[in-house]
Amino acid sequence: MSTPAHEPLDAPVADPLARERSHLGASRSALRAMREDVEALDIKDVAANWVNAQVLARQIDERIKALADLSDTPLFFGRLDYLHAPGAAQAEGAEGERFYIGRRHVHDADGDPMVIDWRAPVSQPFYRASKKDPMDIGLRRRFGYTGGDLTAYEDEHLSDPADPSETASTSKLLQQEIERPRVGPMRDIVATIQPEQDEIVRSGLGGTVCVQGGPGTGKTAVGLHRVAYLLYAHRERLARTGTLVIGPNRSFLHYIEQVLPALGELTVQQATVDDLVAHVEVRGTDDAAAAIVKGDARMAEVLRRALYSHVTMPAEPVVVVRGSRRWRVAAYELESIARELLDRDIRYGAAREALPQRIAHAVLVQMERSGEAPDDRVQDAVARNSAVKAAVKAVWPAVDPAKLVLRLLTDADFLAEHAEGILDEDEQKTILWARPVRSVKSAKWSPADAVLIDEAADLTQRTHSLGHVVLDEAQDLSPMQYRAVGRRCTTGSATVLGDLAQGTTPWATRSWEEALAHLGKGEGIIEELTAGFRVPTDVITYASRLLPHIAPGLTPVASVRENPGFFEVRTAAETAEVVAACEELLRNEGSTGLIAADARIPALAGALSAAGITCLAPGEETTRETRLTLVPASLAKGLEYDYVVLDEPQAVVDGEPDERTGLRRLYVALTRAVSGLIVTHSAPLPAQLG
Repeated sequence: MSTPAHEPLDAPVADPLARERSHLGASRSALRAMREDVEALDIKDVAANWVNAQVLARQIDERIKALADLSDTPLFFGRLDYLHAPGAAQAEGAEGERFYIGRRHVHDADGDPMVIDWRAPVSQPFYRASKKDPMDIGLRRRFGYTGGDLTAYEDEHLSDPADPSETASTSKLLQQEIERPRVGPMRDIVATIQPEQDEIVRSGLGGTVCVQGGPGTGKTAVGLHRVAYLLYAHRERLARTGTLVIGPNRSFLHYIEQVLPALGELTVQQATVDDLVAHVEVRGTDDAAAAIVKGDARMAEVLRRALYSHVTMPAEPVVVVRGSRRWRVAAYELESIARELLDRDIRYGAAREALPQRIAHAVLVQMERSGEAPDDRVQDAVARNSAVKAAVKAVWPAVDPAKLVLRLLTDADFLAEHAEGILDEDEQKTILWARPVRSVKSAKWSPADAVLIDEAADLTQRTHSLGHVVLDEAQDLSPMQYRAVGRRCTTGSATVLGDLAQGTTPWATRSWEEALAHLGKGEGIIEELTAGFRVPTDVITYASRLLPHIAPGLTPVASVRENPGFFEVRTAAETAEVVAACEELLRNEGSTGLIAADARIPALAGALSAAGITCLAPGEETTRETRLTLVPASLAKGLEYDYVVLDEPQAVVDGEPDERTGLRRLYVALTRAVSGLIVTHSAPLPAQLG
């Protein structure tokens, strides 16, 4: 008989570690049985038709995948011994229960839980209980693993004032898990979530949360785990409305893509902002000045003016012929209908669809007055009448969003008319294209142009809204990009993640209040994470020398790691010395990243190849055979490596259009290391590093 996860506390204990290993083995067997039960389902006679059969088959397939037992991933990582049965803490004599906390729920053949999902309410004390507030927990046990084998445990007697054990923040196993070398993509942090992180993870679906967090504070992991929690707590609702994770680039999304599947969540979509607004093929680029203007929120009003300028008040009546009767709607009445639609401030396309029905209704009123009794079918027929269609085309013509933006960017008079009082002459000249363009297809659209087209498309037809959106590395978005993301969650909520000190675009976010306003979530709550779990003390201290120059009001990250990490600044006159530094770090376990200014990447790639060292590009999965990644500084954001060689800091700064942006890019590059950092340079270091 398997050991239930809620076993009474008076069960006999011989060898605790052997007993826990036995429960792990029984839990894995139970999970395997759960999977086999799903695989054995016969749906041949269940589905009413082939469509339902396909849907059901897909759901079963997803359930089978969610029940996969990853051999090198601990099935449970903690245990809670309650003093009383949960929900009966005040009942005299109530017997306590024991719960094993893991990545997913596992039950035995009788339906008794063997492992409790980390997101369940009964699991919450694992993350929040303390000596000051034990939350009715007598014992919290953490487990240590080597691969998938349970090898150690560590106890905290939270309700025993005489017990000398430390709090979770100084747990040895917790520290080992945080500092464990990593190979491959980002992994989940369910075993190491801290109380301040757990509060954000478990915040409700109805509210938007913005998390300001410096390097190594776990903000990305918190955002992903919040999605997993919300899918657990509101699965039915989010199954209907959908969830989306938005990252800065494909390399970043590839790096994080395994976190949610490891937690059993397979339906969350991932995209970049460029993916969301891909109405046209992007083949061009903007200089910084043009991108700043195009990304300014004022462009939304320019687009709105330009779009609604197509509405023309009628000068002629509409005459509808039906049989032997002619029905006339006067020009002044048509104008009244059009102005009413304008005053309602509904989307351009929705108003255009409503206009023929409004005209048809005016005709039906005349019919009724003459003694006829028309029904809805007559109104629909009148709305489709050629005279009504012609009137709609003249008064409220169809407008293609891409053609509208193209005209604004190529027709100086059209832009001046609709940007008057919004953009000054210099700003208008900045975004005007130098050469005429014949068509939408031949235009060399930039990423900022695509966002403008997305705004125009939403002015025409409402963008579909999701139930929840996670926006990571948000500090680099322009106001217009925030609006594009906000359109995807108008009826839902968002989790916004970022670090103002890591903003490396010319339009980088100045404050989170401003960002939330552009997102349409001005009521969102701003949380700040300042405890650094991943970046070593010496590294974050060195990098924080830049904060007074790049984000003066920001709280520096305080590393809570016991291991200070390895940090060294050394002179390297030749690329061979940079390669030697990489070889030195590769002798350690885990991944290594060589980060350099984009312009220096080809030379370094050649030097590595000459030395016989194979390297990966950002986003490619590291293996035990290939553990070195060559990273352009422009793609380093959001990535982490156990060890990092940072080549020529001054070149990283010089690679950006201005010094402040360059120093922010350098701050990002300096804080990618988890265990050790070597800074190599031949040119003088930036003065701001001291």
